[in-house]
Amino acid sequence: MRAGRAALGQDGGMVSEEPGGWIHRGDPFATPEADRSPVRRLRGRLAAGITVWTAYGPRGPVGLTVSSTVVADGEPARLLGLVDDESALWDGLTAGRFAVAVLAAADRQVADRFAGLMPAPGGPFREGDWVETGYGPVPVGATWAGCRVDGTRPYGWALLVEATVEVAELGASLPPLVHYRGRYRTLSD
Repeated sequence: MRAGRAALGQDGGMVSEEPGGWIHRGDPFATPEADRSPVRRLRGRLAAGITVWTAYGPRGPVGLTVSSTVVADGEPARLLGLVDDESALWDGLTAGRFAVAVLAAADRQVADRFAGLMPAPGGPFREGDWVETGYGPVPVGATWAGCRVDGTRPYGWALLVEATVEVAELGASLPPLVHYRGRYRTLSD
């Protein structure tokens, strides 16, 4: 919580008495934990690294925040992920190539912009510094992979993307941004 004066609001949440302060303890639109399925609650207890998948769609670069990404080492290295087939990213994935950038602890706003949780006037690529690659734009200095789509199929309420890693670039070794129990977290030793 932010430091400052606060009072109890009409909804039972805390309301800041200072301009620009917070008005709720959590997301007022989130499904109450007791009403969530046990599987959703299980998934929430698995810490997941946050990535941004980007590609070039028919109308320019597109991207999506993805926390369900798995990398399998091998010859060739492979990458799996679950994405929303109704997202703008899907148009870019149909071209067959995409980039996956690992987000650092300081990239919370990047994650929220690409997840559609934060306003992004002019699009999510307008803020920050981006490098154009043959797979999709990536944040300057990020660790990222350039991937070729091998296949997709429905998987639960998502689309499973199977890909081959063609390029892997290591950026600075920064603490990753992690999602755990509905919130961003950072790792500490």
